[in-house]
Amino acid sequence: MAELTEKQKMLLGVEYFPSNKDLQKERAFAKRICHQFNHHDIDDRKASRKLIKQLFGLCEGAWIEPTFFCDYGYNITTGRNFYANHGLVILDAAPVEIGDDVMIGPGVLISTSTHPLDPDKRKKGIEVALPITIGNNVWIGMGVKILEGVNIGDNAVIAAGALVNKNVAANTLVGGVPAKLMQKL
Repeated sequence: MAELTEKQKMLLGVEYFPSNKDLQKERAFAKRICHQFNHHDIDDRKASRKLIKQLFGLCEGAWIEPTFFCDYGYNITTGRNFYANHGLVILDAAPVEIGDDVMIGPGVLISTSTHPLDPDKRKKGIEVALPITIGNNVWIGMGVKILEGVNIGDNAVIAAGALVNKNVAANTLVGGVPAKLMQKL
């Protein structure tokens, strides 16, 4: 059996080296597209959306306010009627699937990446990435941080400033650090 590439390891959710030259090139490509998007003429939103569609793995319909940053882009999929306010960052070493009718407030961070607890592995630069899924009709408030491996159910609301490190059930409101159930909707 052939040895896995660092990209294959990354996508499988096992330890990998993000400093790999091929992964560095892919991140550089995404950063160039993000730079173009963030500095694009605000009156030419059609061209801005074309840049996002070029970057994302699948984009059925998105309106993203600049600034926006991501690691790879191709691991991000969005459903219909997706809106993200200013300052969205998606660290997409693993898939980030966003459903239909999702609204994201300003200053949100979605990160699939994490580092080992073992200090020797951290010194070597090892990383692990786990997918994030955001269901349909979800509202994510300002300044929310969503960590690796989290699934957010349909119709959920994440209160501003929350740190989401566990799955969020459908039809619930969560908030706080770490995010906890505030009420069923």
